[in-house]
Amino acid sequence: MSELSGQRAANWIGRLDEYEQRVQNSPGPAVEGVLRRVIGLTMEAEGCQAPVGGRCHVVSPDGSRFEAEVVGFAGEKLFLMPAGDVRGIVPDARIIPSQRVDEVQVSDELLGRVIDGAGQPLDGLPLPESGEKVRLAGHTINPLDRQPIREPLDVGVRSINSLLSVGRGQRIGLFAGSGVGKSRLLGMMTRFTDADVTVVGLIGERGREVKEFVEDVLGADGMRRAVVVATPADHPPLMRMHGAYLATSIAEYFRDRGKKVLLLMDSLTRFAQAQREIALAIGEPPATKGYPPSVFARLPQLVERAGNGANPDGSITAFYTVLVEGDDQTDPIADASRAILDGHMVLSRQLAESGLYPAIDVEASISRAMTEITDPAHQQQVRRFRQLYATYRHNEDLISVGAYRKGSDPRVDAAIAYWPKIQDFLRQDLGEAVNWSDSLNALDRLLEQPVTTAEKEAEA
Repeated sequence: MSELSGQRAANWIGRLDEYEQRVQNSPGPAVEGVLRRVIGLTMEAEGCQAPVGGRCHVVSPDGSRFEAEVVGFAGEKLFLMPAGDVRGIVPDARIIPSQRVDEVQVSDELLGRVIDGAGQPLDGLPLPESGEKVRLAGHTINPLDRQPIREPLDVGVRSINSLLSVGRGQRIGLFAGSGVGKSRLLGMMTRFTDADVTVVGLIGERGREVKEFVEDVLGADGMRRAVVVATPADHPPLMRMHGAYLATSIAEYFRDRGKKVLLLMDSLTRFAQAQREIALAIGEPPATKGYPPSVFARLPQLVERAGNGANPDGSITAFYTVLVEGDDQTDPIADASRAILDGHMVLSRQLAESGLYPAIDVEASISRAMTEITDPAHQQQVRRFRQLYATYRHNEDLISVGAYRKGSDPRVDAAIAYWPKIQDFLRQDLGEAVNWSDSLNALDRLLEQPVTTAEKEAEA
């Protein structure tokens, strides 16, 4: 038996020696390749080797060049996605693999700056010369090393503080269709939230909104502790994805140094659409309503980087806007986002059209960390508010047409009596900040009337 084992070991050693000799005698990979075909946003190159995620320089005969990233391969072909404008590119352009790694230089001097997805300045000022290099891909945190969510975060919005309490390190989604007030609510939280550093990722949105957000929403005071990463809709899909990665990497840098970071990303849907464009361009088949499987793999990879880390002093509290196409809450991206986030706030078009801002639908929204950061008395008040709110909304049609007769249901009578005060409680002006304690006191004042018999029966 031992002789047989020794013979097998000798055979394996012989194979390894043969393999090493073959590798030494074989020619190395070509340094340069040739661009063979461009279809849409995808470029096919031959004659060079580079890993997926690697960078290559595309050089035209006139000497002009731009960067592209390897997004796939098939046999001897590499599929590249440009990081910039491809106008002027010609057949048989040179493809030179680069050793550069996707990383950016980050330091405290980056505060107050506006940069793009490649880390280049958009504000006309030079980038800081000193800093630490951080990778766009980030690093994975052991789940057992993450600090639990135990401390509430004051966001300055009365309805969120009291009814949908957010904890430091929580990840929340803002779900709404277009024109319902997502950006307005983000602006309020940006100005009012108690955070050391604010990182804003404007991903795939309109270009005019960048300057408006910087000047009107953040202002001079807000920009002193903020970093804005902007990749508007006219940027290539690769740059839009890099913008989301870069904003998250900057937030990770400050969190790991004990800072309380507020990460705002508008929007997670545009990030998913950018990945869809890339995946479909290289031939990945669509799976769910035109979205390839890689889209649903990329979402948790991005979102899981936020939250609490190993440093007990640092945290990333993240708010991601999710554009719900046609107000359809079963949209694939919305459905996938709800599953990986720590709560969601749904903005109602009906409430927005009625003039109630922020148009948060309390009945459809939830904060999964609320029970960990609030006391039982607070939770009891929230349950009572939700019962009154839901009772009125479920009977709203009967009430509005006058079909409901007072006295038919004591619970509905109580909801009707409370409804004007509920609307006033939920309504908040854009420039009005309501801190944590004032929000809870306002909720107590709203519900200070004695609990009715019908309400007691409903709670039971």
